[in-house]
Amino acid sequence: MTPPSPFDHDRPGAEGPLSGVRVLDLSAYIAGPYGCALLADQGADVIKVEPPDGDNLRNYPSTLAAESRAFVGINRSKRGAVLDLKDPAERAVLYRLVREADVLVHNFRPGVPERLGIGFDGLAALNPRLIYCAVTGYGETGPLKDKAGYDQVLQTMTGICTLQGKRGGAPEIVYGSVVDYYAAALLAAGVASALYERERSGLGQFVGVSLLRAALTMQSARMVWAEGEALDIGRDMRSGGVTGIHPTREGWLYVSANTPRFWQALCERTGLDALAAEPRYDTVRKRAAHADEIVPQLHAALARRSALEWEAAFGDAVPCAAARSVEDMFEHPQVLAEEMVATIAHPNLGSYRGVARPIRFGRTPGPAPFGAPLLGQHTAAIKNGDAAD
Repeated sequence: MTPPSPFDHDRPGAEGPLSGVRVLDLSAYIAGPYGCALLADQGADVIKVEPPDGDNLRNYPSTLAAESRAFVGINRSKRGAVLDLKDPAERAVLYRLVREADVLVHNFRPGVPERLGIGFDGLAALNPRLIYCAVTGYGETGPLKDKAGYDQVLQTMTGICTLQGKRGGAPEIVYGSVVDYYAAALLAAGVASALYERERSGLGQFVGVSLLRAALTMQSARMVWAEGEALDIGRDMRSGGVTGIHPTREGWLYVSANTPRFWQALCERTGLDALAAEPRYDTVRKRAAHADEIVPQLHAALARRSALEWEAAFGDAVPCAAARSVEDMFEHPQVLAEEMVATIAHPNLGSYRGVARPIRFGRTPGPAPFGAPLLGQHTAAIKNGDAAD
């Protein structure tokens, strides 16, 4: 008698657009795992497969005593199994899972999957409908393809850090793993597109996502080199001057006043009407050129109130935001109204509040999130084909 499928995992709650899609997540760190979490957010049944020593993200520094905050935040709504893919018997378990899977995601460097016996050609022979997604640092070809890639390494390589730093100063990292998270979004989009195409062709395919492609795709407006144009030119997208973060009586305020309407409103509400009437400042380019004249007056005006007071005073008239900590987002009324934070049960933490449903679907909102798995939490059940665990 054939044992029940380990993928027949009944997630309570509403159906999502990817409910019924079965995903094997063999990836580690951020880009691959978070891409799979985005699939899980949309209803996919995701099994995270880790080596015996676990995803190294579990070992990252954390102010949570019992868990890695990074691992918990990046691996929500997955079940977890431990398989040693160097062991033929354990690899056979993976092959059984692959035969029933829709998607497999990994972030091994090129050549490693083949050595482990999990290359695309071999797994496609087991399951021709498999969407096989490989996340790499630099892509599948070229002189750097075998190098390990990391978010901040790719930021530094691709010009992000140079443009983040002050003009003429040292390059600066953009913290928050922005390249990893954008690669995760590309992963989720690429896999969804491949699943859509499979509905027409009946066949799976290879999907490649790389941190290099993510880092350059993020900079598509900078990555324009027109015919006849000098290569060494200014590519910074910042409008400068008025638009930016400014000090107030208490706290910092970001202001964006690039359009004539917003510039007019900023001047009116700060009492700087004379600036609005000055022809030398009537375009965003002119204001950037005369920032040394405008910004001191703006700072003097903003010093009359706190950042939160200015935020309230500007209302809808001037795009702005008082600088807050991420902790403030747990109780921010807009975040609560959008239901972006959910209370999620976790075996070690009891429960925690975390991100939920980053995309809104009107008819198929998807099930509620659940906590990231403990190392090997569902191994026995998955090996035995017991989906009820």
